[in-house]
Amino acid sequence: MKKNHTMMQFFEWHIPEHGKHWEDLAILAPEFHSHGIDTVWIPPACKGITQDDNGYGVYDGYDLGEFNQKGGIRTKYGTKVELLQAIEICHYEGIQVLADVVMNHKAGAEKTEAFDVVEVDPNNRQEVISEPFEIDGWTKFDFPVRNGKHSNFRWNYRHFNGTDYDARRGRHGIYRICGENREWSENVDKEFGNYDYLMFANINYHIKAVYDEMMHWGKWFAETTRCNGYRLDAIKHINHDFIRDFVWQMREQFGDDFYFVGEFWNADFDAKQAFLNQVDYQIHLFDVGLHYRFFDAALKGKEFDLRTIFDGTLVEAHPLHAVTFVDNHDSQPGESLESWVGDWFKPLAYALILLREDGFPCVFYGDYIGIRGDDPIPSKKEQLDPLLDARAHLAYGEQIEYFDHPSTIGWVRRGTDEHSGSGCAVVLSNDQDGFKHMAVGVEHSGKTWVDVTGNHEGKITIDDNGEAEFPVRGGTVSVWGLDHSDRPVTLPFDDDQ
Repeated sequence: MKKNHTMMQFFEWHIPEHGKHWEDLAILAPEFHSHGIDTVWIPPACKGITQDDNGYGVYDGYDLGEFNQKGGIRTKYGTKVELLQAIEICHYEGIQVLADVVMNHKAGAEKTEAFDVVEVDPNNRQEVISEPFEIDGWTKFDFPVRNGKHSNFRWNYRHFNGTDYDARRGRHGIYRICGENREWSENVDKEFGNYDYLMFANINYHIKAVYDEMMHWGKWFAETTRCNGYRLDAIKHINHDFIRDFVWQMREQFGDDFYFVGEFWNADFDAKQAFLNQVDYQIHLFDVGLHYRFFDAALKGKEFDLRTIFDGTLVEAHPLHAVTFVDNHDSQPGESLESWVGDWFKPLAYALILLREDGFPCVFYGDYIGIRGDDPIPSKKEQLDPLLDARAHLAYGEQIEYFDHPSTIGWVRRGTDEHSGSGCAVVLSNDQDGFKHMAVGVEHSGKTWVDVTGNHEGKITIDDNGEAEFPVRGGTVSVWGLDHSDRPVTLPFDDDQ
């Protein structure tokens, strides 16, 4: 029986630095299973520049917590053995694992090297603002502790096309390395003139040895971990031809079901459209535009026209290629792309991604488990579990929309015979108490429905025409349907995304 798919992003920026994260995943996998979560996206598993690095400052892609490098054996999240055990337990629970892979840059080199560069304008990387000059850059990666295990490849300045620090002068900047095939890639996002360079030592995919090594690494990682797919970090900064080839080669090796979703952090729809064209629609993208619609709606409150919530979004135009989300590690408070969706609107936003037919929804660890750090944010699990359960049991069948009022909108899912007891009516308000008179289908006539969120008390009986008036309290969401709170989710799910 085909079930709805739901992803969990299993980390936020302030995960404790105790190396127990993989153990936590193994412990929580059965609970995720029970609420219909069948995919987890894990943080970067490779050794970073320090033992407490979140993984995006990647040092050694072949060290998953196996070698005593950068302060210890484990990564921030645990050891290689614990990672593999957690993935095995997820698979036992019918949960697929997506690994976050960082292929844009490397950090934490052992040595500096002398080489010629030109400095470029940070606001227009196409504009050179210096004559060529020599710097000492952190670009020499020998991995002496690993000593050639898993790969003999050693990195040096010839494998990069840019860096951000001149150790000789103690000066930061954006420096393009001089030499043949050292230009920025033209096949990247055009922000700042050319957004090939992001941070640290920028990997140069013009170089065949680099291309071949990264292909080898991608296959090694998947074979080693038995993950089910990749979340590709920072792809708007990476040569799009390489991304297309990487996806093709991984699927040739691991099958067409090996899943890819890319982080292309650009709210502009045309930019995402152009990228999908370049990679032949072979991957999904996070719907950043929808996230910003949620952010805007939370800020504006009743002044936001809910009928327009999906305007200009990826899920509206390309629903089969959209991973929908409310917040993530970059948008959480205090981070580089902070755009935190207000707490009052969070349940409404999650209803909009979890209970509709389009998109592959992703629940954020920071919302479900909570955010730690200096300014902690409590878990919203009590609000999210009913929505997850409604997705698992109720949100099936034909979708009929009632987007006919600026502050009160709704839709119904009519249910299917395949999913016994399915069907639901969803109503959202960003202003006063309201209601929607909606038709859920004569097959539901005479049935008694409740608001499974608990936001609205009472019961509703569907009339002989398959219709009812479904109320909602101001500033909340109500999800009306049969109460399935005590019903377990049956796994495994099928493989169709």
